[in-house]
Amino acid sequence: MIKTLAKSIREYKKLSVATPLLVSLEVVMEAIIPFLIAELVNQIKAGCELKTIAIYGGVLVVMAVLSLTYGTLAGFTCATASCGLAKNLRKDMFYNVQRFSFANIDKFSTSSLVTRMTTDVTNVQMAYMMIIRTAIRAPMVLIFAFTMTFVMGGKMGLIFLFVIPVLGVGLILIALKALPLFRRVFKKYDKLNSSIQENVKAIRVVKSFVREDYEKEKFAAAAGDVYNDFSRAERILAFNSPLMQFCIYSIMVFVLSFGSYTIITSRGLDLDVGQISAVITYGMMILMSLMMLSMVFVMITMASESGKRIAEVLEEESTIVNPENPVFTVKNGSVDFDGVSFKYSDSAEMMVLSDVDLHIKSGETIGIIGGTGSSKSTLIQLISRLYDVTEGSVKVGGVDVRDYDLDTLRNQVAVVLQKNLLFSGTIKENLRWGSKDATDEELVAACKLAHADEFITQFPDGYDTYIEQGGANVSGGQKQRLCIARALLKKPKILILDDSTSAVDTKTDALIRGEMRKYIPSTTKIIIAQRTASVEDADRIIVMDGGRINAVGTHRQLLKTNAIYREVYTSQNKAGDDDAE
Repeated sequence: MIKTLAKSIREYKKLSVATPLLVSLEVVMEAIIPFLIAELVNQIKAGCELKTIAIYGGVLVVMAVLSLTYGTLAGFTCATASCGLAKNLRKDMFYNVQRFSFANIDKFSTSSLVTRMTTDVTNVQMAYMMIIRTAIRAPMVLIFAFTMTFVMGGKMGLIFLFVIPVLGVGLILIALKALPLFRRVFKKYDKLNSSIQENVKAIRVVKSFVREDYEKEKFAAAAGDVYNDFSRAERILAFNSPLMQFCIYSIMVFVLSFGSYTIITSRGLDLDVGQISAVITYGMMILMSLMMLSMVFVMITMASESGKRIAEVLEEESTIVNPENPVFTVKNGSVDFDGVSFKYSDSAEMMVLSDVDLHIKSGETIGIIGGTGSSKSTLIQLISRLYDVTEGSVKVGGVDVRDYDLDTLRNQVAVVLQKNLLFSGTIKENLRWGSKDATDEELVAACKLAHADEFITQFPDGYDTYIEQGGANVSGGQKQRLCIARALLKKPKILILDDSTSAVDTKTDALIRGEMRKYIPSTTKIIIAQRTASVEDADRIIVMDGGRINAVGTHRQLLKTNAIYREVYTSQNKAGDDDAE
């Protein structure tokens, strides 16, 4: 885990090394100052001249300024390095997620990834800040102060040999009690974020079914779990303060009483006022350093859980990678399924697809129809290698998809999903996802093919109309037509429409299919649909059932020979309503 996270330090290594060095210099200055003050007090007590006081004062000012300077620089380098690490961690996680296959994405929930990139990274950032500064400063202060206590106070320094274990053991016990609660709370953060994400994404459904109160209760339960664990942990950590105060006041009582007794009985020969003041100062430094170490311990343990979660994402290898010598040219849009079987994970008991043999010629229009759960969408996801087959092979242009360069393959296979998303930005910006260098004329041509130009031109800003996140300010049919236009701009050899005209009326659906037959005849078109009207004019129609190909034929052939297709067609057309699903 540490090696994985350390890779993200990169350009901030120098600042990370500079921080401990600056902290060390700061500690040296701080440790010497009480010693000089004690010497100054003794000089004043002995009746020194003003010149001596001025010299000591000047030296103390210089050392204080140096200590402040080193501390300020350490704070700057520490903050920059820790923030830089957090920036790189988020960047590296996000970049790695972009390389994930669908199988990898299935492993992590969206809410969990959001928590890992926000809360977990923040915890690691805070821990790193404490490691390169506080975790260096506290032990050094402890060593210097403990040494100087014996130098200045002699036997009186033995009091710390009793107090330090008491304070150390107490702080460790407090930390150990709190740590399990901190570990547990991160998983509850995932649940909380999931509740928020689901509610915001489905807010229209929530309101239409008047389920606000239910969603509030669900959120309150998730937030309450986080609150309960955090409040319990904070209540345990609150014992740090009284334990610290008990040790501090015990030290002060002992030092003042024993020190005063020693000064009086020895008449200042064994111990003087300056030494007592120095011992008290060093004692406070020792106790504060122990307090800081306890907080570092708690923070690091919290961050270790976050670090493990981050490392899981960074170390996750995509299940789909480029071959050693990839093919960079897709000859044509032919598709061949040879003995294909598929399941989503190795641990799955049943195949989602079984014994699929299918051969599609380049330029053909293929319709795919079948009931819910018949694996229609799964079938086409194998073409662009969003998943790899479990058995058999899928070939595009006569080449196994596993032999292609991934970008090359996916640039030649355009998929329009039923729930395809639009991103926040103008219509032009969304369309150029299909081709970033597309001209305005090409945008308009693609939109005319998809019959999107007719409603775009009615917007006041036309193609510069701003689309809200997810396409919230356009209708379902408009969104689907924009997504089809976006796919057409890729000029793919294979165009897959996965129930992507379900929100479009049958007349417009027919017009879109007619335009595609006319203007992109060489492109292989695969149309997945629930309604038979969308696939009637296809060259061939594939009927899927239970993850297998039940039948293949034209509309007329299947009406005569296939019971499943005939039943679907009859149920949709018995009342003369081709829009029924």
